[in-house]
Amino acid sequence: MSRSPRSGDTPAPRLILLCGLPGSGKTTLARRLAAEIPAVRLCPDEWLTDLGTDLFDAPARDRLERRLWGHAQDLLRLGQTVILEFGFWARAERDEKRRAARALGVPVELRHLPVPLQELASRLEARRRAGTPRTAPVGRAQLADYARSFQPPGPTELALYDPPPPDRNG
Repeated sequence: MSRSPRSGDTPAPRLILLCGLPGSGKTTLARRLAAEIPAVRLCPDEWLTDLGTDLFDAPARDRLERRLWGHAQDLLRLGQTVILEFGFWARAERDEKRRAARALGVPVELRHLPVPLQELASRLEARRRAGTPRTAPVGRAQLADYARSFQPPGPTELALYDPPPPDRNG
């Protein structure tokens, strides 16, 4: 089903995937976009923390992300824009979400936040020192492991996604 822009100031629904390592600015961008668009923002780290679950409990994270993805699809069907802060380290994850959203007739943006490893480490250390709530404490060694697992999107993959609307390129 293809959706056209609705009357008034409410934009047509879209799915926004935020792709990046810890400390890259996904939550900061998501909060800003959610307020501007408006959109529903789904952040597994915040949900896991609020539920009292270890942020590094991989089975719990997987179950939660599957549930949040189901919720996101319901919201998209209802005409709501959704921002997913899953990190999307693997190309296969990004492809799956893009295809499913397109099957719903919804445009999909991929926002890749490439930040040098040293800057990520500095941001994460500052976040740890500040005791920022609802964030995972990630050390330098763990960050380096994550960076080795991360599959950054290249130009060919980025071309598969829809650009942000002209009034929202930030």
